[in-house]
Amino acid sequence: MQRESKANPSRMHRLKSSIPYAAKIKNIFFDFGGVLCDLDISKTEKRFFELGLKNFDSGYSVTERDDLFRKLERGAISPQQFRDSLKKFFTRSVSDEEIDQSWNELLIGIPEERIRLLEKIRLNYRIFLLSNSNEIHYNKFLSDFKSRFGYNGFNDLFEKAYFSFQIQLQKPSKEIFEFVLNDSNLAADETMFIDDSVQHVHGAARAGIQGYHLNLEKGEQVTDLFEY
Repeated sequence: MQRESKANPSRMHRLKSSIPYAAKIKNIFFDFGGVLCDLDISKTEKRFFELGLKNFDSGYSVTERDDLFRKLERGAISPQQFRDSLKKFFTRSVSDEEIDQSWNELLIGIPEERIRLLEKIRLNYRIFLLSNSNEIHYNKFLSDFKSRFGYNGFNDLFEKAYFSFQIQLQKPSKEIFEFVLNDSNLAADETMFIDDSVQHVHGAARAGIQGYHLNLEKGEQVTDLFEY
């Protein structure tokens, strides 16, 4: 259900008019990692290396044949199956806790100004979260989100939050975008998707959604897309 507000519409945050399709947008999907939560994969890579995992890379894979990280992300294996399978690639014995802590190192955190922006724009748009994520990361960033911002969960801020490991679909597949449109009863041409991965934006476009590539390499931030 769309939230109602008595706020003055003239004082709400809106998409910048320089975005060609801005006037038609009623619904906005936000990616999580990179768009809302800052990431630094090199921190996990460094920590795994120190623990004896020598062939982890920024693509989250340890071998081309055994892509445990993607399986975890789409909910095809449990966190414990992931840990047990990953341990065979280390050169020394590691604990479940060491694996989780190292894997979570890449989660830098959510800047407060992005949460405050969402609190404003949800007065004017139906907002959603759509993330390729996994249960280990989810438990970490959910705990931080609750403690820092006072929400009981992401569905208290967003109309609905969709995570790949829960719905067992992953971006950039067309199917995940069709699923969320149908699940929330949204018109594709009235919906915008913001992601820092070009291939995910292309996936949204295949489902008829207006995609926006947030160019982090050029310093673009999600807060740059809205005006007061």
